[in-house]
Amino acid sequence: MTRAPLARLLQLVSTTLPVGAYSYSQGLEWAASCGVVRDEATAGEWIAAVLEHGIAAWDAPWVAALMCALERRRYSEVAELNARFLAGRETRELRAETLQTGGSLLDLLRDADELPVAALRALEALAAADGVAFPTAWAAVAVARGIATEEALVGYLWSWLENSVLAALKSIPLGQRAGQRLLTRLGGRLDALAATAAACPLEQCCNLLPGFALASMHHESQYTRLFRS
Repeated sequence: MTRAPLARLLQLVSTTLPVGAYSYSQGLEWAASCGVVRDEATAGEWIAAVLEHGIAAWDAPWVAALMCALERRRYSEVAELNARFLAGRETRELRAETLQTGGSLLDLLRDADELPVAALRALEALAAADGVAFPTAWAAVAVARGIATEEALVGYLWSWLENSVLAALKSIPLGQRAGQRLLTRLGGRLDALAATAAACPLEQCCNLLPGFALASMHHESQYTRLFRS
């Protein structure tokens, strides 16, 4: 990767990206409140399971497919993929999260004037209909910035991983050194997970994580909470 795309990828995966991702825990807060996640070891188990069997096995292949469709300017295919991804969100909170972060990222793309006119119009049409999922907007900016697919997937996975570790630090809570150990250990898996996701046909994707879905459902009615999901 050349330096220019690398710098633009780092901006895209930064926790300072103003899309509101920091305000979501995707059920981890509920898992911490009921004691399922209670220390560094159990936090690592939870995050690793969702990373491998959820984000890398579901979100990441969708990002790869969306990038391919956007590169080829197949905007009807982009719309179909966006709709299928939204249909795969297990709970109200998870759907609301991907639409809010996707919409916020689209706002940033409007301001930056990065997208080709046709691509921006396609995303605007989705926003006016069912909404833009976060992977759809994320794939669009990755393509616009000339980031290769596998590098983009590593970045997407890293962004989710870092946000999840930060949520664990706040929910359990854990110390900063524990968080860095989790990032080092789980971050070492991202290259292999990205390579697998890039080559995975969507027909073989699966996001069957019952515990994750139940945690998100319980969080919707959790009395006290820091996070929106």
